[in-house]
Amino acid sequence: MDNKVELTVQGVANSRVQSNAYALILKDDGTRRLPVIIGLPEAQSIAVALEGMATPRPMTHDLIVGMTHAFRLKLKEVFIYRFEDGVFFSELVFQESDGTEARIDSRTSDAVALALRLRCPIYTFESLLQRCAITPVAEAEEGMPPDDTDPEEIHDPQLLRKWLKRQEAYEIEAMLERAVGEEKYELAKIYQDELMRREPADHPK
Repeated sequence: MDNKVELTVQGVANSRVQSNAYALILKDDGTRRLPVIIGLPEAQSIAVALEGMATPRPMTHDLIVGMTHAFRLKLKEVFIYRFEDGVFFSELVFQESDGTEARIDSRTSDAVALALRLRCPIYTFESLLQRCAITPVAEAEEGMPPDDTDPEEIHDPQLLRKWLKRQEAYEIEAMLERAVGEEKYELAKIYQDELMRREPADHPK
């Protein structure tokens, strides 16, 4: 049976591969980081919640929080349960006063924005974390190029494969698209191999 792992929000960073997009960084209790690409409005809402800022008028997520309190519902947990075609799928697990649970489909960015405001836990499958998470290197390895290196400048295929293991999946997908567009098929094959290495045997449901 696939175990559930609790995540916390590390922060929001600019996306290096998509304009007007941000990376929501979730982390487990170790070194693994789960990046989720989100839009500007959601990034702002999450940042407001992280900083505990007060806004002059309620934001959309604040409005939902107010409705939750008014109807005496409890957001029991947020569950990120699937990753498909570059998109994370999440659900909100609400608990009514009689203990009945209701599960509502949600974008992951909205779910996290609500979880921060309602102080509820965020979970995902261990298998999903193994597939999509990255593990930052605490110290630079000797001879390892920095993360912001252009991969085409790494001429040793073995070193390139090792370097790719440190990169996020969405970044490798962008490298693959560029390499195919420029007909650099040897590089494209290396990028594709790394993405396939991260694919699970089957998808958690």
